[in-house]
Amino acid sequence: MIKKILLIILLLFFTGTSFVFSQDYQIKLAVMGAGSPVYFWWGHIGLIIENTSTGQSRFYDWGLFSFNSDNFIKNFIFGRLLYSCGVSSTEYNIEVYKYYNRSVKIYTLDFPQETIMKVLDFAENNVLPENRDYYYHIFDDNCSTRIRDIIDLATEGQFSARYKNEASVFTLRDHVRRRAWFSPVVEWFLNFLMGQNIDSPITVWDDMFAPAEVGKNIEDFYYYDINGIRRKLVTSSEVVFESAGRLAVLDAPRAQWRYQLAFGIFLALIFCLFFYLQSKNIKAGKVLAGVSVSICGIIFGVCGALLYFLAIFTNHDYTYNNANMIFATPLLLVTVPLGIGYFAAKDKFKYLKYNLLIRIIWLLCAIGIIISMLIKLLPFFYQDNLPDQLLLLPVALVFSLHPFGLKEVLDKFSPKRARNFQRKKGGARGKQ
Repeated sequence: MIKKILLIILLLFFTGTSFVFSQDYQIKLAVMGAGSPVYFWWGHIGLIIENTSTGQSRFYDWGLFSFNSDNFIKNFIFGRLLYSCGVSSTEYNIEVYKYYNRSVKIYTLDFPQETIMKVLDFAENNVLPENRDYYYHIFDDNCSTRIRDIIDLATEGQFSARYKNEASVFTLRDHVRRRAWFSPVVEWFLNFLMGQNIDSPITVWDDMFAPAEVGKNIEDFYYYDINGIRRKLVTSSEVVFESAGRLAVLDAPRAQWRYQLAFGIFLALIFCLFFYLQSKNIKAGKVLAGVSVSICGIIFGVCGALLYFLAIFTNHDYTYNNANMIFATPLLLVTVPLGIGYFAAKDKFKYLKYNLLIRIIWLLCAIGIIISMLIKLLPFFYQDNLPDQLLLLPVALVFSLHPFGLKEVLDKFSPKRARNFQRKKGGARGKQ
């Protein structure tokens, strides 16, 4: 009996295998589709490592966060949100995504066992308490870029060598629009807040901040393994679950400016109608006109204030260098009380004063829009913000230059009239 045991040990030693510890592993990727909340619209991805000897399968997830974590709201607002890497049962995770009606596609990857063990060690090291946390960035460091980098690690840099040198057909803004198109308000708001930085040319490597792009680019990728053998990275793929009722990601972003221009003109015509009714001494027209000024002031003023805050005080670098700051300023918030004063004023002088101030502020907005359009002629100032400009421009022009009551305001506050007023005032003092 002892001789048999010694013989087995010697055999294992010389063949370089281990009866107890050597097991076969397989690496897979699970790519999940969009979920309902906005922060799930980009999809998700996880690394699966299966032990084919025992049947155990572990799901490594670099997209974990908790609303209950310390200072979550503050960290989110200032762009210092901590995400974590965790590991759990693959079967449990797949069931969760199916429960929330999120599509699941699994890719089986072809790596030699030595490489798989290298990836396994890397993943296990990442889930340690001292290594699991990282600062999330929507484009540069997220669940998808972490998986992308692991593939690059496993292919000895061949993955990045190919895709870092391949130009993308999209910009980062295009990717956002492709995934948010079904919600026009959210799409407009996200693109309004994002600055010039996401309009620069990118590579396919950058595309893979989105999980679906990782799935797309690994399917036809070949590499040379550590033994010099050429391998196809993906040996098979399987759609485990297909979500029902979710709208697909667009193949290309919509030309959104047409819709925004049409909506801006529509709003401008409605507001113009209110001012026209007022000119006909219809009281409702004056009220509706003032309320319209206040509502637009609070909507675009809050958007502008948020934009300034993000671009100046936070780490959300994708909001930096935003040309929308030229015209969508916190100054628009001033028109909120001015609009209320406009329709509530009993005294004619106060009414004309509110009218003048409203016109000046919205004229500054219109001028800012035109300036932000002209600076696009300079390549280093380019920003794909035409939808933002064309939505707001008709509104700003109506509030600042509508003809109803314009002559009365100009007569009251023209420089010539002011000089005549001062002259008469001085003459009255002389007589005293």
